[in-house]
Amino acid sequence: MRRPRARLWAVAGAAALGLLVLLEFTARRHGLPGPIAGQVRELVFAPKSGGLLYAAMALMMVVLTWRQRFVAAGAAIGIDIAFWLVRWATDAGTGGGHPFGNGALWVILGHAVIAVTRRTGRERVLLLKGVGLGLLLVAGRKTGDTWLLITSKTRPTVLDQYVATADHALGDPSWLVGRIVTATGPVGFNLLDIVYGQLAVAAVVVALYQLRGVAVERRFPGHHLVRTFLVIGLLGPAFYMVFPVVGPLFAYGTGTDYWAAVSLWAPDIPSSEHWAVADLWPRTPPPINTPHPMPFDGITPRNCMPSLHTAWAVALFIHTRKGPRVLRYTGTFWLIGTLAATLGFGYHYGVDLLAGVVFVLTIETALRSFDRGWDRSGIRLVAHGATVFAALLLSYRFLPLEMAEHPWVSGPLLVLAMTSVVHGYVRTTAAWEPKAAPARQPEPQPEPI
Repeated sequence: MRRPRARLWAVAGAAALGLLVLLEFTARRHGLPGPIAGQVRELVFAPKSGGLLYAAMALMMVVLTWRQRFVAAGAAIGIDIAFWLVRWATDAGTGGGHPFGNGALWVILGHAVIAVTRRTGRERVLLLKGVGLGLLLVAGRKTGDTWLLITSKTRPTVLDQYVATADHALGDPSWLVGRIVTATGPVGFNLLDIVYGQLAVAAVVVALYQLRGVAVERRFPGHHLVRTFLVIGLLGPAFYMVFPVVGPLFAYGTGTDYWAAVSLWAPDIPSSEHWAVADLWPRTPPPINTPHPMPFDGITPRNCMPSLHTAWAVALFIHTRKGPRVLRYTGTFWLIGTLAATLGFGYHYGVDLLAGVVFVLTIETALRSFDRGWDRSGIRLVAHGATVFAALLLSYRFLPLEMAEHPWVSGPLLVLAMTSVVHGYVRTTAAWEPKAAPARQPEPQPEPI
């Protein structure tokens, strides 16, 4: 079993490397920075993902002893201080990046060199797995950023009118939550912004808990949160190319009134005034008209369908269910906060979230089935999830007007379709859990004569 699985992971690694090279060439063709060049640049220049680099180093350190972890962390901090002193002395500045993070990347690559030159056998493999885990987290972020840039350059028209029309079946939740978030002012916005922006950090905390025994057991568990996060980030952007959507904030509003309510904390959102259908979000839901593709700018990413933030938050929630109470509460809090932020910031429509839930549960089932061995229940649930996901996207594209005109029928059907996948996942994974063996009863002793 180990040899076929090793071959499979080798093929997966080669495919991932091939994807990175392909994205690099595609990005260069459109005059954009590619994921490989961007990562190499952060070896010297101020990184744009300083916190993520330290999170990646933390994942890598799960294979180290405590003494080695302290040495690695100290080396990363020392290197960052040296880089900061050089930039300060030369008045180079950060160029819009973070003042830290280079040291973490150098430490990760240094351990790759140590694994090849100073380790042998299982210890070399384990250390290389740790390095690969950390680098995959960073590469996933860079790959996602490149995907988003490519979508904005290669998809001149978007399908927001179709999705917004279909969203009438759910009662236009983005407009509703958007008004609620606006009413909370800067305090509510700032809290949701932290939850939304630090989802990756929360995921690393959960992953560190799941991988806490690697240094002792000298092996990784069969399934953990990082695998699900990476697969979501790898597969999800492909649907952005098939179903390009920019979101209600951009397609149905300039955000003028909304951002004025939270201007102290508002991010630098590009104006969509010349491309938006009208300045409606979040005050007035869009009218029900026959939808059609609409041209949009070459800057805004088409990254709505499905909602990958929802998918990641659901994955985080699932993987915290077996943790301690504080971890379970964290997973629940991050799920609720992420759903509120995706809708309340105008980044997603309600139907995006339904598709994101079905998407992640299908992926999670496939990964768990791969780890434990495929059986009929796993194959059936993956097929069901893929069918529901495809049906949702097709209905959004070809039946939005009918859905909007009959919301009391189409809305419950949409929720029911998602719920069927949720119910199937809960029931199937519960059946996969090992059953506790009944306590052995002592054999009756013969009565003394």
